[in-house]
Amino acid sequence: MPTPRAARHRPPAGPRHLHPGAWWLWALGLGAAATRTTNPLVLLLLAAVAGYVVAARRGDAPWSRSYGAFLRLGLLVLGIRLAFAVLLGSPIPGTHVLFTLPEVPLPVWAQGVRIGGRVTAEGLLAALYDGLRLATLLVCVGAANALASPARLLRTLPGALYEAGVAVVVAMTFAPNLVADVQRLRAARRLRGRTDRGVAAVLSVGLPVLEGALERSVALAAAMDTRGFGRTAAVPRRLAVLTAALTLAGLLGICLAAYGLLTADGSGWAVPVLVIGVAAAFAGLLLGGRRSVRTRYRPDPWALPEWLTAGSGIAVAVSTTWLASLDPAAFAPTVVPPTAPVLPVAAAAAVLLGLLPAFAAPPPPSTTADPRPSPAPTDRTTQTAPTAPTEPRRIS
Repeated sequence: MPTPRAARHRPPAGPRHLHPGAWWLWALGLGAAATRTTNPLVLLLLAAVAGYVVAARRGDAPWSRSYGAFLRLGLLVLGIRLAFAVLLGSPIPGTHVLFTLPEVPLPVWAQGVRIGGRVTAEGLLAALYDGLRLATLLVCVGAANALASPARLLRTLPGALYEAGVAVVVAMTFAPNLVADVQRLRAARRLRGRTDRGVAAVLSVGLPVLEGALERSVALAAAMDTRGFGRTAAVPRRLAVLTAALTLAGLLGICLAAYGLLTADGSGWAVPVLVIGVAAAFAGLLLGGRRSVRTRYRPDPWALPEWLTAGSGIAVAVSTTWLASLDPAAFAPTVVPPTAPVLPVAAAAAVLLGLLPAFAAPPPPSTTADPRPSPAPTDRTTQTAPTAPTEPRRIS
């Protein structure tokens, strides 16, 4: 009997992997909200929401342990931004001088660039807000990378983007595998009684990590070649030209609409151009999918938890953008003169909507559990009769 369509697309009960597209939509919503504000309190609240969801719904796969690396990368970016503001100065004028560094004289052709000089509180605050916004974006990307499986994300891409998606997924999985290799080698050094800190330890770990990355790349290339990666179906030339024209026109329309939305004079024509560009690009991708000869085995379902997860991220982005247009001063505190940032209640409520996946998303299945059933307990007081050996069957 054939399986009904509703039963085939019904998600299984119990732990399961959420659709990776839902996680990325949720993370992109938080990231879009972070781009609309420089308020450090709102940015820290966004980072805290992302961290709580990761802690609640992160699995035990190797790519799930990359969130800490993104946190450290965000702190590194914040420190570099502050160091540049101290050493190279800031374009923000300020009157509250904290300290003065020796200024290096530069030639005439380097006018407008300085090294050293006065360091003001206004310049440091502006650098802190900008660096914290970029660090929050990295935290949101790290949350999506730790929650969404790269292999499952690749399966959800349309056929026209499959080759490009493979390259992106391989690039995305490089960081989690690198972190896992470094942690494994550091643990091995500690078990041997050696230190895992310092320059010598980093240099001794670097060569095995590089060797493991090369071996992994060779194995990946062999697996892709065995599975017939790169093979395409034969399509008419007219269809290929039409697909390329629609895709190129759609991308140009999206770029032109983005430029119009960022300028004050293009608000009237940018939205129709954006709709036409998205429609043309979608049609090009739909026609380009005919070149792909691959099939999908057990596609991930899109059920109520996926809608709630993706909707919470979109709600955070839309509500934060709307509130920022109503009260720009609350979302962008002034640094000249310096003012203490205030957390708006409406903005905090909008950001807290991002916590919904921590309760609505199903818990991920464990990959380290032993799939074999445990043996049944035996009673030692009960004696079983020995079984007679069976005579081998004769074959004539």
